[in-house]
Amino acid sequence: MIVHLLTNSSVQNGPGAFQKNVYLIHSLDALLPLVEWVFIFIPIFFHGIFGIVIIAGGLPNTSSYPNASNIRYVLQRVTGVLAFLFIVWHVFHMHGWIHADWWIDGVAKNLGGAQFKPYNAASTAGLALQSFVVIVAYVVGVLACVFHLANGIWTMGITWGAWTSPAAQRRANAVCTVFGVGLAVIGLAALQGMWAQGRGEALEEAIRIEDQQYNAAVQAGILKPNEEKRAQPSEAEPGREASVDQASARSPR
Repeated sequence: MIVHLLTNSSVQNGPGAFQKNVYLIHSLDALLPLVEWVFIFIPIFFHGIFGIVIIAGGLPNTSSYPNASNIRYVLQRVTGVLAFLFIVWHVFHMHGWIHADWWIDGVAKNLGGAQFKPYNAASTAGLALQSFVVIVAYVVGVLACVFHLANGIWTMGITWGAWTSPAAQRRANAVCTVFGVGLAVIGLAALQGMWAQGRGEALEEAIRIEDQQYNAAVQAGILKPNEEKRAQPSEAEPGREASVDQASARSPR
């Protein structure tokens, strides 16, 4: 999650900087699905299912012991559920879950999914965040993920005996709080930056830069041509100008 938010926050340096980072990730090519499943999806599913089992066996005790630790106990579980649901929806909203044409075109897009195209990273992510409901869902989801991670690290340290004394727990709490606040700022900066790239002239400029980078990378042999990962045809093909105008027309001013 840290790498994901840091990568996304690079959009604050412009669509070109973000696109370079996306190209770096997709340079894994055929290994990318393996990396995603081994290091992202399987751990998330395991953690999510295991967490639900834990939640099912625990009851909130804030009424009996209304102190900060018990409130955090409840929030850890609430944010865990929110984070899991958000991640599942986020993957559908941006990627559509299953990378198969029959699913993407016949199901996902009809339900508002598969909005993100990695070779038009900033522009498609920006357009996907223009709905008020969607951006609010992302803010809530990102903050839930950040709290669950930061508070979870602190709780894990207590459980595993890394910090057992009250003084050690206070120091660890301070570190985890700073870490959580910092990561929340990075996550919100990523959302704001992407949202801004999906509007008006910024959207047109983002598309222009993305196409320019794509064409240069393909010509240099750095990138394999792949129109499925693009939202618009290349500038060399007819209708490119129309696609920019259409994207602009869909963008709020």
